[in-house]
Amino acid sequence: MNIPVELKYTKEHEWIRVEGNIGIVGITDFAQSELGDIVFVDLHKNKKEVKQGEVFGTIEAVKTVSDLYAPVSGKIVEFNSKLESTPEVVNKDPYGEGWLIKIELSNSEELNSLLDAEAYKSLIGK
Repeated sequence: MNIPVELKYTKEHEWIRVEGNIGIVGITDFAQSELGDIVFVDLHKNKKEVKQGEVFGTIEAVKTVSDLYAPVSGKIVEFNSKLESTPEVVNKDPYGEGWLIKIELSNSEELNSLLDAEAYKSLIGK
């Protein structure tokens, strides 16, 4: 189970990597393995801004559909367009090519409420 130490995590299994004032968001390796084969990613492209904890899309696997939650508040500046034609990239590379959205952070203090790698490991029992 890959849980990079430089990322922050939500209890709902999203991760965020902050570069400057931009947060790159995806789902964790644990989440993609629990979901199984991902067949569709529906990102709410009409949504320009999100609040921390707000749903910004859904991810559909063969067995289930799960909501995607914003780890921080801010302006959505990019959606991963690769996922439209190849959603399975989330299974193959959840921390790289399988990212979901990029958010311009409106309140970097919200990062303090997220889990670090050790706390996330405890959450999932690893």
